[in-house]
Amino acid sequence: HGQAMAELPVHPRLAHMLLRGQALGVAALAADVAALLVERDIQSGGQRGGGADLALRLHQLQDGRGAGVQRVRQLARQFRSLLRAAAAAPAAELDEQHALAALLAFAYPDRVARQRREGGGGYRLANGRAAQFGEPDPLMKESWLVIAELGSHQGQREERIYRAVALDPALFESALAEQVAVRDELEWDEREGVLRAERQRRVGELVLSREPLPTLDEEARGKALLALVRRKGLELLAWTPELRQWQARIGLLRQLDLAAGDTSDWPDVSDTALLARLEDWLLPYLGKVTRLAHFAQLDLAAMLATLLPWPLPQRLEEQAPVAVTVPSGSRIRLDYSEQPPVLAVRLQELFGLADTPRIAGGRQVVKLHLLSPARRPVQVTQDLASFWANTYAEVKKDLKGRYPKHYWPDDPLVAEPTARAKPRGQ
Repeated sequence: HGQAMAELPVHPRLAHMLLRGQALGVAALAADVAALLVERDIQSGGQRGGGADLALRLHQLQDGRGAGVQRVRQLARQFRSLLRAAAAAPAAELDEQHALAALLAFAYPDRVARQRREGGGGYRLANGRAAQFGEPDPLMKESWLVIAELGSHQGQREERIYRAVALDPALFESALAEQVAVRDELEWDEREGVLRAERQRRVGELVLSREPLPTLDEEARGKALLALVRRKGLELLAWTPELRQWQARIGLLRQLDLAAGDTSDWPDVSDTALLARLEDWLLPYLGKVTRLAHFAQLDLAAMLATLLPWPLPQRLEEQAPVAVTVPSGSRIRLDYSEQPPVLAVRLQELFGLADTPRIAGGRQVVKLHLLSPARRPVQVTQDLASFWANTYAEVKKDLKGRYPKHYWPDDPLVAEPTARAKPRGQ
């Protein structure tokens, strides 16, 4: 077929159309259509206009007059002569309108188009792109078209349809059956939040028909579920504040390693990295997920734990602890959602502590949010020694005025820390 196409002095699209037309028994019509597409538009004096329907041009070619018509007729005769040299073809089984649509679909299978809204001028093409009529046209009553000529101008969002013909989708059961592909698709019904499997008959990106599939192919099902997570994001899963803190703690230790120019044993557990590796840590747990709500029922903590091989979990608790013990004896949780991590603690509980606490083997100084007895911030610092030496005296005056029953020593470095208003015995 390719060799026969190469022997015809036209674009490969039209060569294919001519040969397929001959095989269908409509060689003369194929020659006329090819000539119409090669030459300038014979309607409206060679300019675009007069409606987009190529069938009108075909009738004008058969009945009309004028230099443009004669030129197209002469070219059509040349094409017919070339085709007569080939083997004889069977008698035509299609009427002219159906044959015309089939011929154009042979030449432009990527431009088979389906109307997006009944009666509207916008169409979606088999290649996934969009096109529309620039002005009202009789063809807008047709749900299916084959578009022979498209064009666009700067500033236009969609291509314009200039020449086309109506297409009866019944042709996909006969002359155009080869353009139909069958695909099993798994898609989410966003309205009901359920996974649906269906067998689709498609022409490129256009769906001809759908039928439900009673069983799901596990591999395809898994891919559909992962695609949904990538589209909607990891928030589909049952994240808790503790898991987000776990993620941030590992991220901090990894960042410290890489900032020092070292490789890191700590895996990348950022959202971006987790989305890229869904097949590794999420896919094995999706066996029973059939509804959107099921994602929130998965044991996310157990799944993420598989990303941290031993002894990293133990090292995590040592280097990026959930909480630290302050001089008062209280265990205060660190907030790793900020960088550096925040330790929000009442000022009185740090009496006697000379320097800011550190984590990650001393590599990371925490940020202290020093709080009043009412747990309102009075100072933010990463240098506790400087705070005691330079700022505490002023802060003490303010706090003593607002909280006179609380303990505000003159020398915080030798004072007894307390989680109460005053140390016991005072």
